[in-house]
Amino acid sequence: MKKVKGIIFDMDGLLFDTESIYCEANLVVAEKYNLPFTKEIYAKYIGISDEEVWADMHKIFADHGEETVQKFIDESWGMAHDRFKTGEVDLKPGVHELLAYLEDNNIPRVLASSNVRPVIEILLEHAGIRDKFSDIISAEDVKFAKPDPEIFVIAADRLGINPADGLVLEDSKNGILAAEGAGVPVVMVPDILPPTEDLKEKTEAVFTSLHEVINYLEA
Repeated sequence: MKKVKGIIFDMDGLLFDTESIYCEANLVVAEKYNLPFTKEIYAKYIGISDEEVWADMHKIFADHGEETVQKFIDESWGMAHDRFKTGEVDLKPGVHELLAYLEDNNIPRVLASSNVRPVIEILLEHAGIRDKFSDIISAEDVKFAKPDPEIFVIAADRLGINPADGLVLEDSKNGILAAEGAGVPVVMVPDILPPTEDLKEKTEAVFTSLHEVINYLEA
């Protein structure tokens, strides 16, 4: 077994299939307000904090008026979060199996997400996995969002480990870059966007599901 002293989990797109819900909500509301929002635009902002995304939306769609853009932001965010509150968000394959494996092997884990704490708590509680993480680092806990390494530096500190002794599980480019900057080895399980060759070189491995992480740790 690999000597990993702690695991740092991302959330959106890694534990939960939230990215598709956010994207769908954005597309539906954008059509309502005649904004030329696309899946490609959405993909560009995966792994970036809400505040940064919203600021850019105001810049990109400035010609449509500040009020219209704000309505788009508020309504699409609200539509997605209404779905979260009902618990209709699918877990990604392998979540329960990996968490059970880590628990059985006494490997500590924390969650480090660019999302806001209330959303994180709702999703974890609905899925029944809140108690699987000793700590949560959210958007409220950092000054700078991914790809800044701050969130993973904090996560390693909360685990009480040297960054090089940990492992980050991520699905997005910005998460990979943040892990690299923090000096924490990272495994990628892509969600919407496949990794480029350059991004692959920054990871320990790229897997199709969290199931494969167990085999990786066992090797």
